[in-house]
Amino acid sequence: MSIFRRDLGAPGRVTVQEAAARTGHGNAADSRGDDAVLLDVREPAEWEAGHAPGALLLPLSALSAGAGLPAPEQARPLVVICRSGNRSRQAAELLVAQGADAVDVIGGMRDWAGAGLPVVDAQGGNGTVA
Repeated sequence: MSIFRRDLGAPGRVTVQEAAARTGHGNAADSRGDDAVLLDVREPAEWEAGHAPGALLLPLSALSAGAGLPAPEQARPLVVICRSGNRSRQAAELLVAQGADAVDVIGGMRDWAGAGLPVVDAQGGNGTVA
């Protein structure tokens, strides 16, 4: 059984601290090195305003329309994030139904930023959660 999915019928849920550790954003003592992909399912304008460094953008609208992950990320565990946790839950459900190992992040980017985790804008400067 995967460490990411707690229930085979539904995706698991993780806190922002767990998400950071699983994706290498936590400090070295907390990082578990699971090499998961942080998948941001917000829309491009939200992403440009602020996202976690190294996250992959795949909007829920595109995922729902059949867009897939790039080949290198297809076999990796996914930690799915949005602004507040609603879209990421939907996206994680879609991905799990397709056989992916995916969890969603409770509280989304709002909680991520609130926890003091890094947020960058499209130019690499300090970002904000839109």
